Amino acid sequence: MEREISARSNGNCELCGANEDLNIFIVAPKSGESIDDCIHICNTCNDQLTEATEMDPNHWRCINDSMWSEVDAVKVVSFRVLNQLKSEGWPNDLLDMFYMEEETEKWAKDGIPSEDALVHRDSNGAILSHGDTVVLTQDLKVKGGGNFTAKRGTAVRNISLVHDNAEHIEGRVEGVKIVILTKYVKK
Repeated sequence: MEREISARSNGNCELCGANEDLNIFIVAPKSGESIDDCIHICNTCNDQLTEATEMDPNHWRCINDSMWSEVDAVKVVSFRVLNQLKSEGWPNDLLDMFYMEEETEKWAKDGIPSEDALVHRDSNGAILSHGDTVVLTQDLKVKGGGNFTAKRGTAVRNISLVHDNAEHIEGRVEGVKIVILTKYVKK
């Protein structure tokens, strides 16, 4: 799959055109089982898309080219980035020109949180998603069926978000499913 996606991208980031430190990025909510679900991106784009670093609006001026890609996954990410940067002004002009087939547009909009959707954030303010891995930032006394202390630094893999409370996530620690306050974890 990596060879196919590298051939499709000509060894370049499909968003900004960089040709170093390339990774395969699965465009949610797709599974990544096909190269049609993925794009080839550089570390700079990856870090900003996964919120490891803050979005740099000037970096994303490259969307002016990538939004016209024949690859639907590239269009989807381009559309999402432009929507995320709307407050900058210039993305609005590109959004006015943007064209996607109906099915691709639905895929793109599925990845944009609605204005009233709950957003789960860790202790540093990073947005948490279903399936993320987080680390406990302090020792936590587990109440109920566990009766143990979850130690600081413990990794909690494959978390679930509590749909009606932005301050709660669920995860397994020592085989016990527990509810954890988001202020006690970091991504």
